[in-house]
Amino acid sequence: MHASLRARSSVWNSDAVTTPPSGLRERKKQATREALREAALRLAVERGPDQVRVEDIAEAAGVSPRTYNNYFASREQAIVSAVTADREVRIAAAVAARPAGVRLADAVTEAVVEQYTNTGEREHEALLLIATRTALRDAFLDTTAGIEHPLTEVIAERLGDAGAHTARVLAASVTAAVRIALESWLRPANAGAAGSFAAGGLVLPSGSLPDQLRAALAPLAPAFDAAERHTRP
Repeated sequence: MHASLRARSSVWNSDAVTTPPSGLRERKKQATREALREAALRLAVERGPDQVRVEDIAEAAGVSPRTYNNYFASREQAIVSAVTADREVRIAAAVAARPAGVRLADAVTEAVVEQYTNTGEREHEALLLIATRTALRDAFLDTTAGIEHPLTEVIAERLGDAGAHTARVLAASVTAAVRIALESWLRPANAGAAGSFAAGGLVLPSGSLPDQLRAALAPLAPAFDAAERHTRP
């Protein structure tokens, strides 16, 4: 299993995240997905999420509502996807890019913090929108589930043959910790308070997101350390 994971480890790099899929059909599908994401977010910002219908998003993206349903299950999912697209793959790529000598717990923590807080003005605006709508917050939180599979493979590659089961447990724990941090960070937003940018990323009334993520992931560090010791020759 270790050999097969090693053979696939090249997937986790920045080029793989940004390079369009090969093949005309796949490129068209990717372009449609991106058009729907962008249309959903733009309309939500312009009109307010509650005033945007699936039909509106489909029309703005130049596709039919039926085609829309092949990509997203709801308007909330499409809006949130404009911010979270491929984040789980970028987290795995960032972990894999850390030098082998870097402590695994640190590599995972920094990759998560980096990918959740490295936002521009567009993402900032979208996050503030998400923070004020329950349905959008729920859809945003649900995207954390996507972290588990790619992170499992990267951790398993780091730990070797004996760490496959442990890798899955650790990745699932990271996924749960990230969701808990985001829930805590977003909770006060229903009071309508605005967020702002600080040096470490977006700040809501509950505090900075980097601090919330690091605090949630800190209890996992001993488990990561033990896994590395156990698999060390």
